[in-house]
Amino acid sequence: MTLIIENEAGCQVDEELLRALAQASLDACGIQEAVQVGLTLVTDAAIHEMNRTYRGVDRPTDVLSFPLLDFSEEYEELDADSWQEEADPDMDPESGELLLGDIVISLETAARQAEAYGHSFQREVGYLLVHGMMHLMGYDHETEEDKAIMREMEEEALERLGLTREE
Repeated sequence: MTLIIENEAGCQVDEELLRALAQASLDACGIQEAVQVGLTLVTDAAIHEMNRTYRGVDRPTDVLSFPLLDFSEEYEELDADSWQEEADPDMDPESGELLLGDIVISLETAARQAEAYGHSFQREVGYLLVHGMMHLMGYDHETEEDKAIMREMEEEALERLGLTREE
């Protein structure tokens, strides 16, 4: 698993922890394929512009995900067959890794949310990364049932590295 990190916001983050969380997200979902994910850490102004451009929402947000694979209704379970069918055209020719997509996190919003939720900045950034990873792997929270499934997967990934809600 390769996590390519671009820190445009300039805040200090634990890149080793972020890489471990990205892998824990894959592990929680039972994904063993070699994948590549881009992570860009930005300011509120930058994510505001992206949110307006790509989602038509004129405000900053905490995290945006840009999946390269389309896990439609036919791929309810992420398994080796569905990944192989979807992944063939989306391989990095140099590394052979599946290009899963990109995640953008506002570190300013993460800092505010960490304070509001009473946990560390690293835990909040980690949660946002895991949340973004789940979106890249086809999970969503449009219905209560889907939200419950996604939250369970997120908590499993975070717990693997000791980042519980109390942290």
